[in-house]
Amino acid sequence: MPSTKSIPYERCSWAGDHADYQDYHDTEWGFPIDDDRHLFEKLCLEGFQSGLSWLTILRKRENFRKAFADFDHSRIGRWTERSVARLLGDAGIIRHRGKIEATLNNARCASALQEEFGSLAAFFWQFEPLASDRPKKFNERTLSTLTQTNESKAMAKALKRRGFRFVGPTTAYAFMQSMGIVNDHAVQCTTRELAEHARSRFKRPAARRGAKS
Repeated sequence: MPSTKSIPYERCSWAGDHADYQDYHDTEWGFPIDDDRHLFEKLCLEGFQSGLSWLTILRKRENFRKAFADFDHSRIGRWTERSVARLLGDAGIIRHRGKIEATLNNARCASALQEEFGSLAAFFWQFEPLASDRPKKFNERTLSTLTQTNESKAMAKALKRRGFRFVGPTTAYAFMQSMGIVNDHAVQCTTRELAEHARSRFKRPAARRGAKS
């Protein structure tokens, strides 16, 4: 008779003991995304996370979505200083003037980027690294030192050239990890295989002909 004992679910150590953090790890982090709104949201939230824990941002995410029109960059790009003042008074988000102003600026840049490449997804996915350039071992020790790569540096440089702010190489790499452009779940993590399966079935978006990174 087969054992009825359940197989333990292994997670990356950073998932900790918080249920909302674990759910984010199990269902979002590392799974491929090509939805432009979701991509812009995550890029903005990674900028807000700078200097803070991701758990802080995750617990305020619904407040951010409400405050920033569900991260519709075409709408946010038309906001003014009056909108900045309103957001600085919203206790449900991170009230950092520089990051708020960067979000409005980046919304305008995102609209231009979308026009140039056909989609934000097409721009971001061109920075997916080759399998041969990835670490040979995906253990916790190796992954803990992997904070930026040549690809994340190139992405950050391309974004900066187009006017984006608060998106350096480390932020760019965290974005790549969360959006599944790379799969950095540790080798013993149950979710690693699930994320890799999703990536194997994912159709990479193509850039508009003539677009340049």
